[in-house]
Amino acid sequence: MNGEPQLIEELKQRVKLFLAKRARHTGRISRHSVRYTIFLGGAVCVALGSLAFARLAELMLAWNTRLVHAHWWSAFLLLPFGLAGLRWLTIRYAWQARGSGIPQIIAAMNLPAGSHAQAVLVSLFQSMWKVLLTAAGLLAGASIGREGPSVQVGAAIMWAWGDFWHEKMRMGPGFRSEALIAAGAAGGLAAAFNTPLAGVVFAIEELGRGSTVRWDRIVLSGVLTAGFLSLALIGNYSYFQLEKPILILNGAWGAVILCALVGGVAGGLFSKTLIHGVPGLLPRRFRSLPAQHPIYTAFFCGLLVAILGLLAGGTTYGTGYDQAAALLNGQPADNHWFGIAKWAATVLSYFAGIPGGIFTPSLAIGAGVGDYVGMLFGGMAESRILVLISMAAFLAAATQAPITASVIVMEMTHGQDTMLYLLAATLIASFVSRQFSPRPFYHAVAKHFRREAVAIEETQKSG
Repeated sequence: MNGEPQLIEELKQRVKLFLAKRARHTGRISRHSVRYTIFLGGAVCVALGSLAFARLAELMLAWNTRLVHAHWWSAFLLLPFGLAGLRWLTIRYAWQARGSGIPQIIAAMNLPAGSHAQAVLVSLFQSMWKVLLTAAGLLAGASIGREGPSVQVGAAIMWAWGDFWHEKMRMGPGFRSEALIAAGAAGGLAAAFNTPLAGVVFAIEELGRGSTVRWDRIVLSGVLTAGFLSLALIGNYSYFQLEKPILILNGAWGAVILCALVGGVAGGLFSKTLIHGVPGLLPRRFRSLPAQHPIYTAFFCGLLVAILGLLAGGTTYGTGYDQAAALLNGQPADNHWFGIAKWAATVLSYFAGIPGGIFTPSLAIGAGVGDYVGMLFGGMAESRILVLISMAAFLAAATQAPITASVIVMEMTHGQDTMLYLLAATLIASFVSRQFSPRPFYHAVAKHFRREAVAIEETQKSG
């Protein structure tokens, strides 16, 4: 009988210990759930921002098309003066927003976490300028895209979201800066193209090089959330609307290899030209002039883009989406100069130093390359197959990210049956491209942005 109180007391202690452990475990689950929910909330903001940017870009493209078709001479006012004005605004207010936006994010991923240099490259203020200036560039008719800018804008939104909860709300969810940047950047790409899987592959292949973030589940969840929200809001549509699906037969391997080789050479030269910039095309004694006179350089580039557009029947203005979509549907090109002219117009638009990406223009150039291959070797395969493979091959050669190029083209055309051929073409094209441009374009340019951001940080510390 004396042992019963002792047994009861021991049972009480065990129950209390069990309840305490359960309370701690429930607390941990609750904190993790709140942290996860906050992170996915940021991904939702990224998707909404990317979709709004896409709508604005489409509106600007439509206005440009209407204006140029009504008054062909308007391009000679919009492009030279427009690019010069945009270059001035970029220098004055948005220096870190120039160009694609993807190199800035790669540079930020390789800077110390939470540093001022990192914050400079993912500044929300700079990104808002990027949205406005990219939209204005599309209105002017520059050969640029919105997808690269969507990457920088997405990263900036996610960074600001994490900072809001940490600094303003004092919740301290403890997100790593590289996780925020990677999820926002890849989520922006996924929402921009309506391609969730491509966003994940982009995070792993491009942004996650040398970083543990490439296998971070919360990052990949954020990317998929942004992509799937885009699908939910605008429907499960392919970026390029195909009237009939493209089916590749086993006998098309010769055409696939040919498109990969041609696309690899064209994309490698494209990447090399962009990396070296205007000075790389000038004699040694004149190479300092573009940096000394950036506004005049942008004006001259805009004038050349307008001339190219006139020669190519207006097909080189904007992203090149309509021309690529037409070729994918088997319609003949409006102008046989399209592929070459689009290549040159995109290079010149990049040389102007204004905000704008190269993703969609690269796909359009690839479509033009496929059209040329079809004209020279028309009996090898259906023209649409040549266009599809060349699009992926050129994009892979320009960026040296073959897996991303394959998945993004596959998702954009709902061409799951073509995946094996796309992978083969992009891997070959990427290898060929390296013979002309050993350094990947985005990573080569990222080094410049990283040095600039570090210099700004050091200047502020010394000041």
